[in-house]
Amino acid sequence: MKNFIQFIREQGVVGLAIGFILGGAVSELVKSFINDIINPLLGLLLGSVSGLKTASLSVFGATVVWGSFVNVFINFVIIAAVVYYGFKMLGLEKLDKKKE
Repeated sequence: MKNFIQFIREQGVVGLAIGFILGGAVSELVKSFINDIINPLLGLLLGSVSGLKTASLSVFGATVVWGSFVNVFINFVIIAAVVYYGFKMLGLEKLDKKKE
């Protein structure tokens, strides 16, 4: 059992597991926040009445849907921040043993 715990600590498995679990747990909440609150407000500010996801630009006949990219980017940044600060607030960085 001691070797198993040492393996988990040395390989950073705890940090990976925490990040994966927290990322999955808050994903739907963040998606709803982005889709239901942020996108409509940004869409109105940027001139797309139907929301940010449908904001696009026509360039030489091609349609660039930049709003969808911005939507995914905002989603990523918020999830990453929640995982980072959750990890720090719970003090879980102490569980991972640094290699010397």
